[in-house]
This record gives sequence, structure tokens and C-alpha cells, in this order.
Amino acid sequence: MNTRPSTDLETFSNPNPERDYTIRIDTPEFTCLCPKTGQPDFATLSLEYVPEASCIELKSFKLYTWSYRDKGAFHEAVSNQILADLVAACEPRFMRLTAEFNVRGGVYTTVVVEHKADNWQASTPIQLP
Repeated sequence: MNTRPSTDLETFSNPNPERDYTIRIDTPEFTCLCPKTGQPDFATLSLEYVPEASCIELKSFKLYTWSYRDKGAFHEAVSNQILADLVAACEPRFMRLTAEFNVRGGVYTTVVVEHKADNWQASTPIQLP
């Protein structure tokens, strides 16, 4: 059992690649360091994606996010890097990462970053009565 942070993101085959469906992962315990002060920054990461051929394995995702605990990074940079790494790992049809950082000096920060595959079109939402 791995009990250390890791930058390796594992995937597994999408069990239903013929269908668009959304996977949502919430991580309320993300931490990194402020690059100016070295103090910890805390955030909730909300990941939503429509997989193509592969899905992100959850344990590797947990260990991957843990790897940021001792890294200094601006909120915007760390959010974009996480999205880039996840997209590189599983090449989804669509992916959105919302990073809601806790208050620091009276300021809350939320960063939303997205990826959309060139050949993918979102289906029209269905409104039920």
C-alpha cells in the first residue's frame, strides 16, 4: 500500500466509451503552499469530466493531489497544472476543474479551468418536467 505522495496518475479503461457520462470527484482536503509566504493554502477541488477511452483511478488521484502539499504555487498556476496533468493522463472528451481556495487575508479565490477535445460536442441538456 502506497502511503507517499506521487505525481503518477493511473487510469483504467472506460467501461462505457460509447456513451457520454459525467464523473465527478470532490477533494475537500487539497493543500499547497503560498509561494510568497510559505504558509499553507487549503482548497476544495471539484473535478468533472466526460471520459473518452480511460478514467482516472481514484487512489492515484488522491496521491497526486497529496504531492502538492509541500509545493509553493499560485492558485491560478496550480489549478492549470492539475488540469493539464489530468488531461494528459486520460485525454477526456471534456474536463472542468474548480478549485475553491479558503480565505487568505480576507480574500477567497476560485479558479475554474476547462479542457474540451477538438472533436467532441456536448449533447443538448434535457429538461424534465
